[in-house]
Order: sequence, then structure tokens, then C-alpha cells
Amino acid sequence: MDNWQWNNVRSAKAMFEQMDRIRRQRGKVLESAGFGPLETPYLVLHSEAGVKLRRYGDTSNKGPAMLIVPAPIKRAYIWDLAPEVSVVRHCLNKGLRVYLAEWTQVGAAEQDFGLADYGERLLKACVDAIESDCGQAQIILAGHSLGGALAAIFACIHPRHMRALVLLETPLHFGADAGDFSSLVAATPDAQSIEAAFGNVPGSFLNAVSIAAAPHAFQWERYLDWSLSMRSPEAMATHMRVERWMHDEFSLPGKLFTEIVELLYRNDQLMNGSLCIDGQRIGPPDLKAPLLNVVDPRSTVIPPQSILPFHEAAASRAKKILQYEGDVGIAIQHVGVLVGTSAHAVIWPAIFDWFGEMDAIC
Repeated sequence: MDNWQWNNVRSAKAMFEQMDRIRRQRGKVLESAGFGPLETPYLVLHSEAGVKLRRYGDTSNKGPAMLIVPAPIKRAYIWDLAPEVSVVRHCLNKGLRVYLAEWTQVGAAEQDFGLADYGERLLKACVDAIESDCGQAQIILAGHSLGGALAAIFACIHPRHMRALVLLETPLHFGADAGDFSSLVAATPDAQSIEAAFGNVPGSFLNAVSIAAAPHAFQWERYLDWSLSMRSPEAMATHMRVERWMHDEFSLPGKLFTEIVELLYRNDQLMNGSLCIDGQRIGPPDLKAPLLNVVDPRSTVIPPQSILPFHEAAASRAKKILQYEGDVGIAIQHVGVLVGTSAHAVIWPAIFDWFGEMDAIC
């Protein structure tokens, strides 16, 4: 790389890092206006570079242990945004023992963390800590979006630890018809060039890529939802809290970014059974736990075509599909299944009912 190219790279990196700082400041302004998250109290059970394991509630709940796996590109509190739209609180109210893998801000030491770290090693450390805490070696694993992909990887590698797997709008099959990001990935160079330029990939760069791939989902729908939310103070409060969350930027380790783009999106290795994690090849036949997928039939970001082929090919002994039809007051539809009013009125009760069915089967 000559001096001119290197100077351009450094300028681009500095620009996106400055955008991260600006967006975080905007988020803090929204929080100071009363739109910050209203999180459930928790205890940190385990901590190491890359992850902290949260435990919610006291020890009075005696139900199955559930580990929540957020996407590694934004803060985890989207799962616990406010009491009335909190997955964490509703799971606690159903008697579950609730844990969450909180991905932490990465530095130079985490730049080389990849799928083997996020999809296996760090989650295994969390599962071991859960077993020490409550005595349960088998857990319910629940993940949203890319967090669900990490959860699915873990489930394929460690079937003995799996009680059930819940995936919420989680892409597991990639190709030309598998969503808005596919054409963007196909038209771009190898992601290693971006990793080489940035090291850890700034959150604002990921935000810009998302807008470029799906401006309707990450821009226009936000404005429409804001307009529709004006009819309800409750909907507007949730919308603004999601907006605050969207400004809470989070860098992605360079290696993880490259492997997500190249191994999953470009080469579809998890679906075709060629994804290698620490020497172990995994694919749909390795997923044997009871499996529930939530699909948004309207989505072009994570369309059914990116979910159903893997769901059908999985070796799970019990499978279920739920359809989420959207909400008002959620800013972007992609997170509606976590914070939407109808999601908590319809989808999550159906998930809890399914847990009961799995208990009967098991």
C-alpha cells in the first residue's frame, strides 16, 4: 500500500470513529431526555475479554435456564428496553432462570476474535458458569439476528447442552434470494480488505452498510413509524428508546466481520455443512435440539428464504415456525419481535407455550 492509499485508509478510519463518537453523543442526548433503557437489575456472574454473563432476578425461579444471545453489533439492552416491552422481564415472570451474554466493547486484543470465539468459546464459558450457578447443564438458547446465528453454531457443536433453540429473524441460509445484504456482499471485494483497513470495524461503518443495503428498512420505515407513533405516547416512548439504542455504536472485531461476510454470507458454509469451527465441520444435520424460528414474512432484510431452508434441513426432533406481523412504535421492524406490543401479546406467549410442549416431550 503506497502513502496515498494509506493516508486515505487512515482518513476513512478516523472519519468513521468520529461518527461513532457523534452518534453516541446523540444517544446520550436522547437518554437525558428520558428515553434511555429501563433495565432489570442483574448480577454479573462471569467476565472475560469479549463477554460478561448477566443473571437476572433472584434464585426463586425454578424453571429452565435460558441464555439470551444478542447480536454483536449493538448493545444488549434491546432485550430489556422497558418493563412493558422487555423479553427479560416476561421470561422472569414465566419462571425461567434468565441469563444474557453481554458482548463487550472490543479493543486491540479482541481484533482476532472470530466465529470460533463468539459462536463457541465465549458461549461455552457462559454455559459452564450457568451450570455452576443453577446446576442445569442443558439450557434454552435464544438469539436474534446475527446473535441467533452464533447461537445456532453453538447448538450444532454442543448438542448435549441444548434443551431448545429459539431463533428470532435469524439468517442461516444465504444466496441471491436471501435478503437485501446478499447483492451488496456479492458486489463488494473480500472483507479482509476492510478488516485490514479498520482493524475493529466501527459501528457507524456497519450502520452505513445497513442503510446502503436496505434504506427502506433502516431509514424510510423509521420515519413512517415515527409518524404513526405520534398517536400513542407509549408507542412514541418505545420508538425513541429504540432510536437511542440505534445510536449506541459498537465496534465489531475485524476477524468476526470478515468471517461473517465471507464464510456465512458469501459462501453459505453453515447451510452447506462446510463451516469449520476449531476443526469441527457443522451444518443443519448437527442441529438436533428442538427448534423454534420466528419469521417476518414481510421482511426483505431477513426474508423467509434466509431462514426456512435451514429450518427444514435441521435434524431437530421438534420444530415450529411462528410468523411475526409487525408493530407500530418500534422504529425498525427488524427489532419489533423484541420490543413490539403485539410481539409481547402474541409471539412470546406462543414461545412460552412451546416451552411447555418441550417439557412434556422431554
